[in-house]
Amino acid sequence: MSQPFVISPAISPAELEARLRLHCLPELGPRRFRKLLSAFDSASAALSAPASAWRSLGLPQACSDARRSAEVRERAAQSLAWLDADTHHLLMWDEAIYPGLLAELVDAPSLLFVEGDPTLLEQPQLAMVGSRRASRPGLDTAQSFARSLAGGGFVITSGLALGIDGAAHQGALDAGGKTVAVLGTGLQCLYPARHKKLAADIVAHGGALVSELPLDCPPQASNFPRRNRIISGLSVGVLVVEASPSSGSLITARLAAEQGREVYAIPGSIHHPGARGCHQLIREGATLVESIEDILQALRGWQAQPPVNASQRSESPSHPLLALLHAAPHSSEALVAASGLPLAEVLAALTELELEGRVACENGRWVGRAP
Repeated sequence: MSQPFVISPAISPAELEARLRLHCLPELGPRRFRKLLSAFDSASAALSAPASAWRSLGLPQACSDARRSAEVRERAAQSLAWLDADTHHLLMWDEAIYPGLLAELVDAPSLLFVEGDPTLLEQPQLAMVGSRRASRPGLDTAQSFARSLAGGGFVITSGLALGIDGAAHQGALDAGGKTVAVLGTGLQCLYPARHKKLAADIVAHGGALVSELPLDCPPQASNFPRRNRIISGLSVGVLVVEASPSSGSLITARLAAEQGREVYAIPGSIHHPGARGCHQLIREGATLVESIEDILQALRGWQAQPPVNASQRSESPSHPLLALLHAAPHSSEALVAASGLPLAEVLAALTELELEGRVACENGRWVGRAP
């Protein structure tokens, strides 16, 4: 159960309201926010400082003009009212509860609105991103990898977008794991509308929705690339499943590399446009991923204790693919032909069996391991 929002003892209710007012000002990003707090020691003092003091800091006139407006006061009041709900939280960059990895960024968000469990943001997270117009095999791959990674102890972090993002969130939920959705809108303007149920499921199953934007901020094209630094900044690594060279997912991957995070990419057919972005990342130094073990080995030690649910405890030790693999090594395609199962189902089963240590991929062929 998520704990009710509690104001840090170091921050008074008046200072909290002042920070929320600053946060609503136009053209005031994280760096300018911190510049104000550094210059005036508090948001309250910054709001009451003369306009000349703001100009001396090189801040836009629009910021100074808007700070005392009725609209800004009203938006701050609405944010305070939103925080009355038990599942609603606000994390501030100078508090101990702020996520440590994200705090390393020079432009870390000044404030983070969180619906759900804020403690997830301190747990080991693996970001999964990719195309909004992903292929069916790409969606299946994303869902099966997310399922296995969540089962392996990682929180799955993505952007709630259509395509790969949605499949990654759903895969984590399917495994009984936790997932974090970082929005490019305010938390009261969920986008896309098609994912409102998915967002509700994420919170209901112990996950979290996160945004640095004011609660009422609508979808704006410029905000989606901006939120990508949060997705990568929260995570120990980023896995790109399927993306074109112009995809926003490549922005996330490059931000991750700049932030010192691991970058992974799943290759695909040279004839599939959605594979070209991944191939480009691999040429630039991303780790080529062919199986779940490629990631688990590289990040061994980061995982939290994997969840155990009733279906896992009662699962039969036998699996139709194991009999084939104990008899002889098979490629994925050969397993499809021999078992009669769809490729997506075979790939999903193989990733789960590999995670359990019951199969391994050696030189492009799958082999069964002794129990």
